[in-house]
Amino acid sequence: MDYEIVIGLEVHCQLNTKTKAFCGCSTEFGLPSNTNVCPVCLGMPGTLPTLNQQVLESAIKLGLATHCQIAPHSIMARKNYFYPDLPKGYQISQFEEPICSEGHVDFFVGDTPKQARLIRIHIEEDAGKSIHDIGEDTYMDANRCGVPLLEIVSYPDIRSPKEASQYLQKLRQIIKYLGISDGNMEEGSLRCDANISLREFGAEKYGTRTEVKNMNSFKSVEKAIEFEAYRQQDILKSGGEVVQETRLWDADKLETRSMRSKEFAHDYRYFPEPDLVPITVSKEQQQRIQERLPEFPEARKTRFIQEYQIPEYDAGVLTVEREIADYFEETVKISNDSKVASNWVMGEVLRTLKEKIIDIDEFSIQPERLGALLNLIGKGAISNSMGKSVFEKMLDSEDSPESIVEKEGLAQVSDTSAIEQVVDEILAQSSAQVEKYKSGKTNVFGFFVGQTMKQMKGKANPKIVNDILKAKLEA
Repeated sequence: MDYEIVIGLEVHCQLNTKTKAFCGCSTEFGLPSNTNVCPVCLGMPGTLPTLNQQVLESAIKLGLATHCQIAPHSIMARKNYFYPDLPKGYQISQFEEPICSEGHVDFFVGDTPKQARLIRIHIEEDAGKSIHDIGEDTYMDANRCGVPLLEIVSYPDIRSPKEASQYLQKLRQIIKYLGISDGNMEEGSLRCDANISLREFGAEKYGTRTEVKNMNSFKSVEKAIEFEAYRQQDILKSGGEVVQETRLWDADKLETRSMRSKEFAHDYRYFPEPDLVPITVSKEQQQRIQERLPEFPEARKTRFIQEYQIPEYDAGVLTVEREIADYFEETVKISNDSKVASNWVMGEVLRTLKEKIIDIDEFSIQPERLGALLNLIGKGAISNSMGKSVFEKMLDSEDSPESIVEKEGLAQVSDTSAIEQVVDEILAQSSAQVEKYKSGKTNVFGFFVGQTMKQMKGKANPKIVNDILKAKLEA
């Protein structure tokens, strides 16, 4: 790339409230078209909207988490435009006086720290949905009208597609830790528009920007920005001028295409929403919300290292998602062995979640049951390998690990006389390997262990097997 890429992101976060932003209609997804509606969210004459207080609290939470200034006084505005999926002909949003402003998000690209400043975070409602794939006509579903959103607008501080992706992932992590949204890009809970321009390295003036929409994954954000940057570079190198416009990302063709000329603020004819009173946030209210904020990933990672004495890598993996970190801590309360718990959560638990494509809240083994399983391993009742077998059975059963071990006869054999008897048989049948060991080829020791474990169907206590074998071979 012969030019510097300048990127600013506009992110829409759909909040997980049970009701809409300005009325009592449900926000439940997947119901029949045009059933989650009322005169208020359809903008019928004579109706009066009322701000959902949970929406306001969510905005303040995100503002505090991203180091924003929280406005003690802000107002809602009408953003006027005409489109089939906007029955009112306007969208309730914020313009001149947003609830949050001048914050920042810290993130990493590799080991390099980065920061993107935020211009604003503001409250707005979603529009409806146009449906184009039913026959030749276009249909409109108004269920989404009025669903609460937060729009997070960054300064043009981002300088590469990778930075944009990492910023977005960090923002999603903050949103999920706060519990205000599921942050699912594929389902539209988190939507990203990218403003992209090019300028010569060292220049202060920004180039003409285009806005790219329709990116529904972190990978598509990277690819769309990369394509658009090279498209603009080709135009500039050929002596042309980049046109300010909105473009759509086509994930199938891996290209952007023109959608419409870019609107300016005056095109929307913003004016204060006359049916909603100004929003006031007292210092006491802000302080109450501040005190209820969760422990964020960086602080939790540091605490995990110090409190549980686990490696930095483990702590980093376990704190990526709040629910995984919670699951780990609940497991440790039962098992009392933080390193073993860490290994199992990062290994068996995360592997299962990935294979089944589920979240931890859908996982069938509660932390109490996993902790009980780890206790059985810890006290030698079953071996680690047997533990993995029990774990697999627990996935499809509500039984406790203790009852599974008893039913399946999986208890570990620690009877030294029984193990010694099997070891004697193995050594007697393996005179050639015994001679190799005695001549200094100690790598055959694993052969004896394997044969013993095989003979005892994996139930022998590995430590006792090792101790008995060493004693007899050296004798």
